[in-house]
Amino acid sequence: MSDRIGGHVRAAVIGCGFGGLGAAVRLRREGVNSLAVLEAAGSLGGTWRENTYPGAACDIPSHLYSYSFAPNPRWPRVFAAQRDILAYLEQVADRFDVRRHIHLNTTVTAARWQPEHARWHLTTDRGELTADVLVTAAGMHSAPKIPDIPGLGTFPGAAFHSACWDHDLDLAGRRVAVVGTGASATQIVPALQPTVRRVTLFQRSAPWVLPKFDRPYPRAEQWLYERLPLLRLAQRGRFWAVGEVRSDLLTRRLRQLALAEKLVAAHLRFGVKDPELRRKLTPDHRMGCKRVTFSNTFYPALTQRNVEVVASGLARVEGSTLIGQDGSTHEADTIVFATGFHNVGRPITRRIAAADGTTLAEAWDKGGGIRALRGTTMTGFPNLLMMGGPQAVSSSSSKVLMIEAQLSYLADFLHRLDELAERVGEPGGVALDPSPDALRAWNARMRGRLARTVWETGCDSPYLDHEGRDVTHWPGTTTEFRRATRRVDLAEYRVVRAVREPVR
Repeated sequence: MSDRIGGHVRAAVIGCGFGGLGAAVRLRREGVNSLAVLEAAGSLGGTWRENTYPGAACDIPSHLYSYSFAPNPRWPRVFAAQRDILAYLEQVADRFDVRRHIHLNTTVTAARWQPEHARWHLTTDRGELTADVLVTAAGMHSAPKIPDIPGLGTFPGAAFHSACWDHDLDLAGRRVAVVGTGASATQIVPALQPTVRRVTLFQRSAPWVLPKFDRPYPRAEQWLYERLPLLRLAQRGRFWAVGEVRSDLLTRRLRQLALAEKLVAAHLRFGVKDPELRRKLTPDHRMGCKRVTFSNTFYPALTQRNVEVVASGLARVEGSTLIGQDGSTHEADTIVFATGFHNVGRPITRRIAAADGTTLAEAWDKGGGIRALRGTTMTGFPNLLMMGGPQAVSSSSSKVLMIEAQLSYLADFLHRLDELAERVGEPGGVALDPSPDALRAWNARMRGRLARTVWETGCDSPYLDHEGRDVTHWPGTTTEFRRATRRVDLAEYRVVRAVREPVR
């Protein structure tokens, strides 16, 4: 790989996690050889490259958390660990020969639509290039979020986000404060508890924790999945069906959700016998309002003598003393922020600009909120497709299913562009821009459905914008999303050419 990049490509992809790698593979399978995947880091993997904290693992079953076009019969566990998922992504890159299109250590600093050429102009720290189509696949977990804690600068020890784990630091015998109780915290605390001197968990809101029906896959079972693909597909189908039921509960059947909450509460009663600790760990919001976590070890770890749960957030830091919002004080040598990511308004949206210089983030701020047609395209940004865009994230199933649905939309998008170019007798120079009416109609449809879901029941969810609207989740099942993104409807788009003359 050369030190500089440049020239023109049919498609440019930003990011090389599940979304970006999947886009690269699908584009290659569609015959697109002129392709550039721009990855800021030194290796591919996205979330699974960055999150290497102790205990890091997926909470979606392995056979479902993988591409349908690249099955892995040799998953070692029902729920794969971080290292196994990362190894799988590396294998996919090799299997489909896309590494030659991946430019590592390449940060996109700006991307702007050029109406005179009907293409995107990208500026990176390794050169400039242009592309007919731009795909952004910088996922939800690409920008760690650390709260603004007064006095944090006075802390003499190490303080880092869970996605930036300091593996050179030996935590054995140390007093570790974990801030946050999301999915990463439920994995980190049990992993640290046996070796550290003390764990102090600062909990603003108790999470819903479901049992995790995890187990190793014996070699004989892996062999069967390899030799009998229908058996593996049946396993994948079973996990998919469970996810569809959960999605339906969170989006349509809130009354039945109350029964599910009672069943899940039994997991807490079984795991925590101390009534005072159990009171602290009882959620005060509807199940699913915030991300539901899965663990068999979290509750048992919290009952150990060297673990303390502070049922309040971290208010401020004074040297090595951490002060909770309840006024309690706690000494710590290390702080781990398990405080999630910037799910709303991702940083990449401030670098992608329309022809007049308005960034995608600014367009959303000025135009009534974060939205996208079918979770993928945005008015004023022709030939831009977003993997995992607004209302394109599954609530309780595999994100890979949602990505693959969008990849089908991407493939059809390119086919439509080729048909239009052939119609006007001009290769390239043709673009599709979502019409304002189509975007408004789609957004109104999404708003109507989301208003009836668990996420907009008045809880403090990280998926809401400043007006309390969910801008992240798809308000239905993965099957419904696949139907919604199966084909590109040209009636929803304006067709533009380089000279800004309408084709139709």
